[in-house]
Amino acid sequence: MTDPTIGSLRVNGATLHYEVRGQGPILLLIPGGTGGAASFDGIAADLAAEYTVAAYDPRGMSRSTLDDPDAEQQVAEHADDAFRMLELLSPAEPARVCGVSSGAIAALHLLTAHPERIARVVAHEPPVVEVLPDAAEHRALIARVRDTFRTQGVMPAMAVFAAGLKKEGDAAEPKAELKLPPRAAARAEQTMGNLPYFVSRIVPGFMSYAPDIHRLEGLSDRLVLAGGQDSRGELPYRSAAFLAQRLGTELQHFPGGHIGVTTHPAEFGELLRKALHASV
Repeated sequence: MTDPTIGSLRVNGATLHYEVRGQGPILLLIPGGTGGAASFDGIAADLAAEYTVAAYDPRGMSRSTLDDPDAEQQVAEHADDAFRMLELLSPAEPARVCGVSSGAIAALHLLTAHPERIARVVAHEPPVVEVLPDAAEHRALIARVRDTFRTQGVMPAMAVFAAGLKKEGDAAEPKAELKLPPRAAARAEQTMGNLPYFVSRIVPGFMSYAPDIHRLEGLSDRLVLAGGQDSRGELPYRSAAFLAQRLGTELQHFPGGHIGVTTHPAEFGELLRKALHASV
């Protein structure tokens, strides 16, 4: 795999670490959860044969540092980080963007805030729970996660959060052991280091976000909403499916579950390439 070009970008309140590979039209990859640019390692090299592929660590994650580590995190500010990245790397032409999980929420906001800069967005399982009819239940989940983090710590809070994401009856079903590719397994230490920030800042800041449905309706020809084949019924999948229904578009299915980009990189990358080309 070709080594990426590494850079840093100063933005409001943070310094972002980013990596660029390939040549051609810009494709910006926005990671979610506790992941950084490295979470796209499995797909970036192949996509770089056709695109200038840029990925970055979101503010506060991994190698992207915050001026104030205790600052509350807002979707709009994370989306502005993505916009600043596009202004740096592709100032003259609209960009293609793929976001996963919380990164998909940032991508949705980027599309509504700067539609003139966006050619296509693929949003994989954005957990925009505010679009759901049972949103009040999920607000209560977010509150429980925050309270558990404050009183018991990160791992109990993650247990509460994970239980809230499952589909009904999931706990009773035996799960096959999830085998990660070697590069993904090697990132486990970095992932663990990001957990406290994710639980205390990203979960409440992003899962309380309500997308602008009216604006997205007018931009739906540039938006592909995606869900994992194996995560049907789970909370992020339900959110993506319900948003697609609200916008009158079809939910596209990608291999694996919520972290299919990590567990099924080759298949995920191929479907992403098709989604970036195909008309919605």
